[in-house]
Amino acid sequence: MKKKILAAALPLALMLSACTTVEPAYKDIGSRTAPCIDGGPDSVAQQFFDFRIKQGGSGLPNSSQLAAYRPYLSTGLYDALLKAQSQPKVDIAASPNEKAGVGSGDGDVFSSLFDGPTSASVDSASTIPNTDARNIPLRVTFTHDKEKGASTTWKDEVLMVREGKCWTVDDVRYMADLDFASSGTLRQVLENQ
Repeated sequence: MKKKILAAALPLALMLSACTTVEPAYKDIGSRTAPCIDGGPDSVAQQFFDFRIKQGGSGLPNSSQLAAYRPYLSTGLYDALLKAQSQPKVDIAASPNEKAGVGSGDGDVFSSLFDGPTSASVDSASTIPNTDARNIPLRVTFTHDKEKGASTTWKDEVLMVREGKCWTVDDVRYMADLDFASSGTLRQVLENQ
């Protein structure tokens, strides 16, 4: 008798367990107090690089640029950029063979190429199978058009993280195989300045 009850109850228990809903991991992602940009990771990354190119500038963003970039940036990257602004830069006179610090106004910090891009194209995130992801690395194809019609093209990688309901830029991995291109990541550059 016990075996018959167990045999009848087991399929019922399995059927009921299939009806329960499992909350996806991406819904438990904390909150974000800063404003954010609407869109998925690829859309937000594309909007960021388009905005950066339109704004111009190189080196570490100044205070007004950083305020304008805030909706695009993760809290961690924003805080690292703020900290880098307040740190003293490399004294060129004291060490003439050293490259100037990140905040010296020279070189683009958001891409591998010193001169920075004149256009950017972010790869689609639709090929990424994990829709519950909290961070997604995306390849970005950059182009720098020079005055005489020549251009340089390279790829870097942008790490997008989810904060609350927002996708934000958390880091840039410099991947260009060019002479004098930056290497490592933006966060490493900010930590080592």
